[in-house]
Amino acid sequence: MTNPSSAATDASRSYAEAGVDTAAGDLAVELMNSAVSATHTANVLGGVGGFAGLFDVSFLKSFDRPLLATSTDGVGTKVAIAQALDKHDTIGQDLVGMVVDDIVVVGARPLFMTDYIACGRVVPSRIADIVKGIALACSATGTALVGGETAEHPGLLGPDDYDVAGAAVGAVEAGSQLGPHLVRDGDVVLALASSGLHSNGFSLVRHILRSADLGYTDVNGDLGPLGEALLEPTRLYTSPLLTVLDDPAVAGGVHALSHVTGGGIAANLARVLPVGSWTEVDRSSWSPQPVFRVLSDIAGSTLESSEGTWNLGIGMIAVVDEGVAERVEALLEAAGIDTWQVGTVSSALRDLTGFEQGAKGVDGGAVRLVGSYRD
Repeated sequence: MTNPSSAATDASRSYAEAGVDTAAGDLAVELMNSAVSATHTANVLGGVGGFAGLFDVSFLKSFDRPLLATSTDGVGTKVAIAQALDKHDTIGQDLVGMVVDDIVVVGARPLFMTDYIACGRVVPSRIADIVKGIALACSATGTALVGGETAEHPGLLGPDDYDVAGAAVGAVEAGSQLGPHLVRDGDVVLALASSGLHSNGFSLVRHILRSADLGYTDVNGDLGPLGEALLEPTRLYTSPLLTVLDDPAVAGGVHALSHVTGGGIAANLARVLPVGSWTEVDRSSWSPQPVFRVLSDIAGSTLESSEGTWNLGIGMIAVVDEGVAERVEALLEAAGIDTWQVGTVSSALRDLTGFEQGAKGVDGGAVRLVGSYRD
């Protein structure tokens, strides 16, 4: 008769020989456990390690009409730079920024998030660094990290390759939902500064460096080590924006928010403007950070040519009532986010040739960038 424990050992050994190390996975969970647990509030049930995360939403009973908001995303090819430098403690914030900051765009407060990491080989310290970064960013945005999965895919991914993705859920009262339905003539368009490239356009970044025969450890006079500059984590806007939305002096004056991710400034702003409206974004109102200028110089191209790929210094846009614009700007500045006016919304008839009109399947307003960037 076969000894059950011996059979289990043999099966485990066979799995390890196939390239999957379950013991390494268990150790990774142990290393990340305290960081994940720190994101939990009394609403989280069951702790770490369950088959599913549980979150108590009894408080939604107090809503007249609660709406759930959900978002999912990844970090894209920015992970290739983290892997090349063996630096994995910032990618987690990038993931939270890409996912949770989409939740606040509709006026929702994030509740919880889950993550998924696929890798060729589980290196416990590496996985723990990634998840610790996710957990710290979740804490900064008031989001509970209630679950996740690390999957080892030998033969499909290289031993040091990985990809990350996540999903989040938030809630908003139906009457407080932000969007194009609130935007009207005369609304002020405010730009919120990015921290740099955030997590979009890295396939172009990598192509530019590869074409110039530059490596991530090469040093640039304006940026320092290129790889370190490129890994600058995505700015988190959720908590400052929720402070704005909760401020009595603002009281419904924020009409729409746009997260500037893939597609650039014009395309993402057009998604949150109503059909028939338009705005011109004044390039002269800001100077894109050195990372954009250095990459454009290396490529021998203009900043304008990358407007459909990079955020060029604007990571989030707020469309607000003119009467609260100064208050919103002051609150965001107090939170450490440079904020400035880049345009106003109009529905006056005009020729919209050259404008970006809607994007990603959304039939929205029209936006174009005008003027020249400030030096």
